[in-house]
Amino acid sequence: MPFLARRLARLAVLLVALIALPFAGGSASAQDISAPLAKLATDSYADTGAAIAELAASGHPRAAAIVQAIQDGKLEFDAASHAVVIRGAASVVDAATGAAIATPPAGLSPVRVNNRVRTALAAAVGSLTLMSPDPVKRREAADAVFKSRDAATLPILEAAIAKEGDARIRLALQVARAAVILTKPEASDDARVEAAATIKERGDQEAVSLLRSLPEGSAKRVKDAAEAAAKSIETNLALWSSAQNALYGISLGSVLLLAAIGLAITFGVMGIINMAHGEMVMIGAYTTFVVQEVIRAHAPGLFDWSLTIALPLAFLTSGAVGVLIERTVIRWLYGRPLETLLATWGISLILQQSVRSIFGANNREVGAPSFMSGSLDIGHLSITWGRMWIVVFALSVFVGLILILKKTPAGLQMRAVTQNRAMAAAMGIRTPFVDALTFGLGCGIAGIAGVALSQIDNVSPNLGQSYIIDSFMVVVFGGVGNLWGTLVGALTLGVVNKFLEPFAGAVLGKILVLIFIILFIQKRPRGLFALKGRAVES
Repeated sequence: MPFLARRLARLAVLLVALIALPFAGGSASAQDISAPLAKLATDSYADTGAAIAELAASGHPRAAAIVQAIQDGKLEFDAASHAVVIRGAASVVDAATGAAIATPPAGLSPVRVNNRVRTALAAAVGSLTLMSPDPVKRREAADAVFKSRDAATLPILEAAIAKEGDARIRLALQVARAAVILTKPEASDDARVEAAATIKERGDQEAVSLLRSLPEGSAKRVKDAAEAAAKSIETNLALWSSAQNALYGISLGSVLLLAAIGLAITFGVMGIINMAHGEMVMIGAYTTFVVQEVIRAHAPGLFDWSLTIALPLAFLTSGAVGVLIERTVIRWLYGRPLETLLATWGISLILQQSVRSIFGANNREVGAPSFMSGSLDIGHLSITWGRMWIVVFALSVFVGLILILKKTPAGLQMRAVTQNRAMAAAMGIRTPFVDALTFGLGCGIAGIAGVALSQIDNVSPNLGQSYIIDSFMVVVFGGVGNLWGTLVGALTLGVVNKFLEPFAGAVLGKILVLIFIILFIQKRPRGLFALKGRAVES
């Protein structure tokens, strides 16, 4: 019996130890971060920074929550008892254990931060999320470590690189590790030279800044390697910048093409200087606004189709206004260019004031369908989907107009009148009808240009005035009445403008382009692509 009693007693002690083990482990875990928590309660920036670094290196399960609480301004301490708590929306919890505190101490003060502490926080957040299962968080963590360059993160970085399966994230981690090594004076020169080569793979301006801010006393070959990497990145960025400017220029050129292509028809066929052409663009933009307002009020589910619905309506509305102007005013002024210019300028003022009276003088909101939102990023190139669709749309309108002029009887008559009005009339073509049709077609195309421009510019009564001068420059430069010349002229002027803007500014760039066109037409008065034909007027 005594033997059995001793065995039972030992078994009871063992069971008590097993039961108490989790609680003892929890206390040990709490003790693991007691030192950094004590530093957080001293209200010293230096101690706070050191505590954050210790928390990041501790691997404690509460470390991430505490660091996040400091970032959010929710970590508080009691100066008397040195208790550290996290204040939530509805409760206060102990920072070390996460247990709710029923009666928190009075007079709690928030842990203060300054720029140095914020840098330590960024580094800590980076190191704590380097092993996150979320690839987006791992990438953000790698970027945070690259900016903070905290040497304490090196072991975690190396472990993360060894486990990383995503090639792009692995490169970001390797670049972050190289940034830490490059700015670490005690690292070997070989390691720092290799780090400079790795940082070059990042290829952005931040990498250039890092490569050119080496610590004092760095070896010459380290400085040379860093400078060579920085110059390589700058050369690469200059090439990407040129490509970006070319894309912006094509985008601007497509806008100019949409605004000018209708003018090229009316100016080329009829010889009319239509100063109200910009108002046809404005009418198309306001038609889009009205369509979207009706859809928002009665059929919100059709919003993504709003531009598709607005296109034919804008064409018909602007075209009808154009035919009305031609039949009531312009038909009496053929052969009198100065009077035509003054009359259409007056019409443009009337149309602008009419729109102000109906819609007001303020800008109107025109939304973008979902397929035109966001941007396309390739390397260091970035262009919005909205502008990409406008380029596609402009080229589609151009091709459609070419087919109309080449493949339809109405197009054949327009081309005949363009080349020789008197001969066309002698062949039985009703030139007044062709004039009305041509003017309506040109104004209708201006209207659908307004639909596109409503996506990238303010819809206001002055919308058309922003493009009328540029449209005339495109038409004159490309060749009056020649659609291919209009295409080449629009794209050329768009690209030239975008390459001049970084050096001369937007206003001076336009002035230089205008001077170039004036000099150009002195040499070639009929533009790049002059129409060929036995025209009596020529």
